[in-house]
Amino acid sequence: MSRAPTVGRGSAAVSTALTVALLQVEAAGYDQRENLRRGDAACRQAASLGADIALFPEMWNIGYGFDRDLAPEAALIRWRSQAIARDGVFVSHFADLAAELGVAIAITYLETWPGGPRNAVTLFDRHGREVLTYAKVHTCAFDWPEAALTPGDGFPVAALDTAAGLVQVGAMICYDREFPEAARILALDGAELILVPNACPMEDNRTAQVRARAFEDMVGIALANYPAGHHDCDGHSVAFHPCIEDAQGAGRDTLVVRAGPDEGVVPARFDLVELRAWRRTQDWGGAFRRPSRYGRLVEGFVDEPFRRRDAAGHPFETGNT
Repeated sequence: MSRAPTVGRGSAAVSTALTVALLQVEAAGYDQRENLRRGDAACRQAASLGADIALFPEMWNIGYGFDRDLAPEAALIRWRSQAIARDGVFVSHFADLAAELGVAIAITYLETWPGGPRNAVTLFDRHGREVLTYAKVHTCAFDWPEAALTPGDGFPVAALDTAAGLVQVGAMICYDREFPEAARILALDGAELILVPNACPMEDNRTAQVRARAFEDMVGIALANYPAGHHDCDGHSVAFHPCIEDAQGAGRDTLVVRAGPDEGVVPARFDLVELRAWRRTQDWGGAFRRPSRYGRLVEGFVDEPFRRRDAAGHPFETGNT
């Protein structure tokens, strides 16, 4: 497996490297106290490995759990009751931990929200300050419980203070990465790195999507998934950089790291100098777009063969969400 050149923390050029720890760890379902304990331990392990950012899988506070053995109505009531506030004890713990460890933490959770909870990630910098909160835009409306979520309303990008300097960071959550528009708007708004909390099988085709998003938008992408054994997950957390050629112009693999199926904390190291030089000089991303031709992309109606019904049986119309 070839990997992008990286700069280790022990070298003189340490400031050019950014390390994202992919927390491929198992959760304890709705036992949020235990999830907090396991999450704390994983972040401490990430810090010991020299991470600048610790990235959780999707909806960590409940392990992306749902009681599928209960009647749907009862399962949804219990699921909604697990939602937590952004300024509550669970999320605030990771703000304090970020400051203690000097490591940015991207913590994921089911967030209390009017009308229905949100699937959220909050990024705290190494000083424990909230930098960004993103709620999943492309919710899985075709299935419960995500059909009961309130979708997010945008794709924010924020400057994250790291030991390597300021890095422009955005986020997508799981199903978002299957829509090229999500990564593109983040790139157009300046994201250099996209963090992706995930909870689904990362087989070769979905992994190829992540590779494509990094390449076409000239961004680094880091994705953290649950390990094999977790419902509908198989591990294989992954990271890609966009630099498809080396300094001599020879083609190369853009894979930074891909985990196996088992539980673990996996460092993904990005060379920021190389990434930024690539973004300044190459022809992808926002360089030669023709947006005046893209009007159909923002029209709300859906034609066959793409007409679908949501989990409640209602026709899904993009213009109404």
